[in-house]
Amino acid sequence: MPGSRTGRPPVQRASRRPVLPRPARENPVRRSYTRARKAWDRPLTAYYLIVGASVLITVLGLVMVYSASQITALQLSLPGSYFFRKQFLAAAIGGGLLLTASRMPVRLHRALAYPILAGAVFLMALVQVPGIGMAVNGNQNWISLGGSFQIQPSEFGKLALVLWGADLIARKQERKLLTQWKHMLVPLVPVAFLLLGLIMLGGDMGTAIILTAILFGLLWLAGAPTRLFAGVLSVAGLIGVVLIKTSPNRMARLACIGATEPKSGVADCWQAVHGIYALASGGIFGSGLGASVEKWGQLPEAHTDFIFAVTGEELGLAGTLSVLALFAALGYAGIRVAGRTEDPFVRYAAGGVTTWITAQAVINIGAVLGLLPIAGVPLPLFSYGGSALLPTMFAIGLLIAFARDEPATRAALAVRQPRFGRKRAGGSGAERGPRRWNTMRRRASAARPSGER
Repeated sequence: MPGSRTGRPPVQRASRRPVLPRPARENPVRRSYTRARKAWDRPLTAYYLIVGASVLITVLGLVMVYSASQITALQLSLPGSYFFRKQFLAAAIGGGLLLTASRMPVRLHRALAYPILAGAVFLMALVQVPGIGMAVNGNQNWISLGGSFQIQPSEFGKLALVLWGADLIARKQERKLLTQWKHMLVPLVPVAFLLLGLIMLGGDMGTAIILTAILFGLLWLAGAPTRLFAGVLSVAGLIGVVLIKTSPNRMARLACIGATEPKSGVADCWQAVHGIYALASGGIFGSGLGASVEKWGQLPEAHTDFIFAVTGEELGLAGTLSVLALFAALGYAGIRVAGRTEDPFVRYAAGGVTTWITAQAVINIGAVLGLLPIAGVPLPLFSYGGSALLPTMFAIGLLIAFARDEPATRAALAVRQPRFGRKRAGGSGAERGPRRWNTMRRRASAARPSGER
């Protein structure tokens, strides 16, 4: 080995290791978004949204009914919890209907469509019989069940139209008859107009608007041509204009849109203006639960049609936005169930229920905010009224049953296991094998033809 100039052996230098590029750090915001999107796309998302949102809306509604109805009950010489107890009883019965509907197979829902429609038409016709039907707030659409219990058959007409209309359109789609306009309109539109006529005989235009929205939702889901859809919409709009023009009460309600002060004369706008006062005095977090001022005789129907105004006064903007978020989640879940199913009946029924609940919530909240005329419709699952609560909770049970019927959801529910409880057989620790959650994800991925990602 040759030496160096200094006489020392040369130093052997170690070869340098290749410098590997460091992995780029993932943006925390993007990572959180990716995780949230994966959680949002899980098979059970729609199922949990429907169950969670409906339960929270109902429970919060019970709390607000108790708070908003105390003064009204005392003014009528009744116990302060009178309306709350009746609403709680209706919610308990509705919970039973919800569980029953959620466990029923789809074919049984289809079998119930015609009996429910026949029963609703019979009861709605019975309302017009003197001595049987009752008038409440000028509308002849109630039947007394004895004592303080009453029933409004027109609320069950919404459920009847959804089930019967979905079954009718699904059968026609299976026979490939929806390409002909006469099969798309007949007998769906005539039967819907029959229900609307029976409702309008009692003067309840608010319920008629909801029924019209359900009809348009079914036609839109069925793929009605634009000309046909516009024609039916024009006829319905013309009839609505005539009904409004010929009624001083409806004209007065129309004149109260955007009112900020009570007016003298026919359109006094007292209810609309005091609803705005309640919302304005609530602020961000409200005056506190039970501390509403407007419910002390200033705001009519504080526990029914205008319960959203009392919610805004006592819980503030945070409370009202929470209610809106819950309805938005429920509407999204309904659209997701309708869009990801391959069963025509499930698609039409889920779309009809979603249209019903969403349209009714928009009309009620829009009236409280002064953006729409006061139509006299309750806030679904929230306002006081057992006649409105029972069919709505049955409809929520329909959505739950449809969400459970998806192949990916069935696979996820089949392998789901409580976190706490009996241990699985097969040893402990590493001997137990893979977690059930991994199995569920594999089985859910295998069921992707249902539309779940």
